[in-house]
Amino acid sequence: MDTSLFDKAAQFAIEAHQGAERRGKGFPYIIHPMEAASIVATVTNDPELLAAAILHDTVEDTDVTIEQIEEMFGPRVAHLVNVETAQKGASWRARREVQIERFRKADRDSKIVALGDKLSNLRAIALDHRALGDALWSRFHAPEGKKDIEWYYRSLATALDELADTAPHQEFVSLIERTFPTD
Repeated sequence: MDTSLFDKAAQFAIEAHQGAERRGKGFPYIIHPMEAASIVATVTNDPELLAAAILHDTVEDTDVTIEQIEEMFGPRVAHLVNVETAQKGASWRARREVQIERFRKADRDSKIVALGDKLSNLRAIALDHRALGDALWSRFHAPEGKKDIEWYYRSLATALDELADTAPHQEFVSLIERTFPTD
């Protein structure tokens, strides 16, 4: 297996996120993109999807531009990263609505990368919820706290339901049900 593209992307992401910490976690931020790539690897060994997964937050959270991603990793990786990049501005809810609609309309490959990211995030939320209980929801910028976060993740599960036959999507839905049980 040729890992050169992934290796290059991993090194690029490590440098781009250097010094950044995962909010509220106390560990290097790069752990999250690495986990996202690990999740994607359970669905595909496509080097461009794996590269996009580890690069998914570079444009959103660092000074890296989508043009740099395209120049270094090609148009397909840039497209996959761009689909994952959240818009800036607008309200919390409006940004999430745009993102959910983008994922709903996205191609399968973009959905795979998105699922890697969102499952990694939801795993962290589920762990924190078990430790902190409902005090966790005050960490989020969502205006209605738990209610908004639940809406977002349930909407994501629906937008990504093309992947319902994959283990990551099944874990995603299971974590939603455990974290946001309906009585």
